[in-house]
Amino acid sequence: MTQNKTRKKNAAAASVETDEGPISIGRRSDRLRLRAAWMYHVEEMTQSAIAEALGIGRVTVVRLLSDARDRHEVRISLNRNVSELTALEMALERAFGIGEAVVAPLSSPDADPTRPIAAATGQFVSEFLQPGMKIGVGWGKTLHQALHFISDRQIPDISVVSLLGGIVKAKQYNPTEFAWQFSRLLQSECFLLPAPALVDSIETKRTLIERCGLSEIFDVARSLDTVLLSVGGMTADATAYRFGYFSEQDRLALVKEGAVGDLLYYFYGVDGRLVDHPTNDRVMAIPVESLAAAPNRILTSGGPNKVDAIIGGIRMVKPTVFITDEVTASAILKAVGVNAP
Repeated sequence: MTQNKTRKKNAAAASVETDEGPISIGRRSDRLRLRAAWMYHVEEMTQSAIAEALGIGRVTVVRLLSDARDRHEVRISLNRNVSELTALEMALERAFGIGEAVVAPLSSPDADPTRPIAAATGQFVSEFLQPGMKIGVGWGKTLHQALHFISDRQIPDISVVSLLGGIVKAKQYNPTEFAWQFSRLLQSECFLLPAPALVDSIETKRTLIERCGLSEIFDVARSLDTVLLSVGGMTADATAYRFGYFSEQDRLALVKEGAVGDLLYYFYGVDGRLVDHPTNDRVMAIPVESLAAAPNRILTSGGPNKVDAIIGGIRMVKPTVFITDEVTASAILKAVGVNAP
């Protein structure tokens, strides 16, 4: 009797029944549990939707979520112990010489990666920031959503610097507003760049910097410890084109010059070099040289339309940390001729 109970217990511990058959406990079950937890807590999917996506029963989903809590894998963030993701991270690090890559899981190849990447970014930044740090921040949809996942704790003597001027007619995202909200979370001082993101000429830019008191911000930016950046693509619906600074004619002209993306409204090619276009002389942003000189450079971005933009961004600022999603990671590796794990 006792022997039968033991045999049944061991059998139950050895597999989980799914629509595809039994999955052995160990690496694959850990992956299943963590993916269920990620879908539920980060992507905010229902238990029924998770069951359908993973091909398991709803009761199994409930048990997996309970197990994740019992194992202390679920707090505000999730344990990233998924071997496939680790393999992708290591491949990215080797391919581009990145110190640390962080790859967020997705529920399906077609899922919007913005929120998962934002969650991974918020978790990483929360653990990375240290007292006395000067951090320069960019902007964009991913960084804006990362605010929801950054711990709101006071860090002594930390400074936040906005790396780009503001948008005159803002809709959802404003560079200056992001820097301000980020600094409020950390209860820190904030240096803003009180100028339009794009001015009419290089002469106006020089005047604002040299005669209107903005040189202080540029001086502070030369001594940044960390920069937190994201890149934009060149499609017509990309964030950079939603605020009226650029027309469709401008976008097409930039593409013709070889632009694959922008970082702080600096437009560059897949080789990481700025394209020959007057926009790059008129942007009110901290120079690329200052960004690349920061000891810690965190680049976070993803999406099927941004693969070339991300590759160019990596080559331009050479991030020490790169955060993306698993689908984008695989696409990036394929684009540079590396077989994804």
